[in-house]
Amino acid sequence: MDAAVHNNSQVERSAISKISRRLVPFIALMFFINFLDRTAISFAGPNGMTNDLALTAAQFGFAAGIFFFGYIVLEIPSNLALHKYGARRWLARIMVTWGIVALLFTWVSSATELYVLRFLLGVAEAGFFPGAILFLSMWVPARHRNKILALFYIAQPLTTVVGAPLAALLIQAHGAFGLEGWRIMFFGVAVPAIVVGVVAWFYLSDKPDDAKWLTQEEKNWLNAELAKEEKAKAHAHGKMTGLALTDGRVWLLSVIYFGFIYGLYALAFFLPTIIAGFEAKFGTKFDVFDKGLITAIPYLPAAVALFFWSRDAARRGVKAWHIGIPAIVGAASIPTALLMNSPEATVLAITITACSIFSALPNFWAIPSRFLAGPAAAAGIALINTIGNIAGFAAPYVTGLVKDATGVYELPMFIVGGLMLLSGILAFSIAGKIREPVQA
Repeated sequence: MDAAVHNNSQVERSAISKISRRLVPFIALMFFINFLDRTAISFAGPNGMTNDLALTAAQFGFAAGIFFFGYIVLEIPSNLALHKYGARRWLARIMVTWGIVALLFTWVSSATELYVLRFLLGVAEAGFFPGAILFLSMWVPARHRNKILALFYIAQPLTTVVGAPLAALLIQAHGAFGLEGWRIMFFGVAVPAIVVGVVAWFYLSDKPDDAKWLTQEEKNWLNAELAKEEKAKAHAHGKMTGLALTDGRVWLLSVIYFGFIYGLYALAFFLPTIIAGFEAKFGTKFDVFDKGLITAIPYLPAAVALFFWSRDAARRGVKAWHIGIPAIVGAASIPTALLMNSPEATVLAITITACSIFSALPNFWAIPSRFLAGPAAAAGIALINTIGNIAGFAAPYVTGLVKDATGVYELPMFIVGGLMLLSGILAFSIAGKIREPVQA
């Protein structure tokens, strides 16, 4: 092997290893807290909040979903601001702001106040997820991006694995400080966002040149590789933001993502409520902590499935079937879950759904950065996330509305299955439309 090539290979391994150890776990921790604060309402609902605030299923679903109104309005401007002002400042600002809003849920006293705070939480969080995706994409060449995003995305299922029992423990502290358990839970999951947001200001670096933990050789290699990719993408597709917003591939990916997010949030917001309903449906008896553990069960296998499915995608290169097959499996399993005749069979079917959704998502997010560069990447990724997050409102609200109308969750879950099936079919159509990553 030529000495220069061998040296470059060593520098590459060293640089990617340092990024994997230094940046990915911290961004994943931020994502962990983000998803926990966003979905904390799902644990509060069946554990006192719904009764205390006299909420119907539709009102609960609307409260869960209105978060995405504010989120959607500011999504693209927030991501462009991140590109302009730098990830360190912007991600830290987002996190501290949403932590302050999340803290206010401790004292919510009516459905109207709940709606207002959920809307403001969406405004505060706007831009965090696509910003985190963009930030990581700006640090690693395309051939390493799938692995990095998979390591980042594994935080989402682990949020429920750790977060559901943690939320249950906080809820069981009912009466402490004169507060109901669900209020203590909101307080307990909000404070870490503020603390970690402050730490992020000092811990993160905006670009390789700012990273004191990289050698000069590693900085040079990263800058050269990333510049080469940006130049190739800019030459082929331009850097105009408007091009991203009118690119048919961006809109196709947006529709695919809509189906995944619809399934994700129908599951996230209503799974604890569905599990709480086991008592009436199957005659079971679970305390709050038991319900938290049961809620966590589907997400641990989902984290394992995400890891191995993404590793296969990294080895082969992301193919359309890495996204389409999980979508179709999830489409079949989620409505099937509520037709099962035991708690165990229901949780097994829900576990298959969770494995399907989380196996597809990191591979999905490896695709946009293959053909978008610079401000176009910021706008395109934000647009995909914005369209997808319309499902974040639709999923809980429609699920609650249809449940109120029918009295059961079966029909809402068939709607979820239909949308995921559409995503699966469309995912296979992306083959050949997205070029392979630029190779060194």
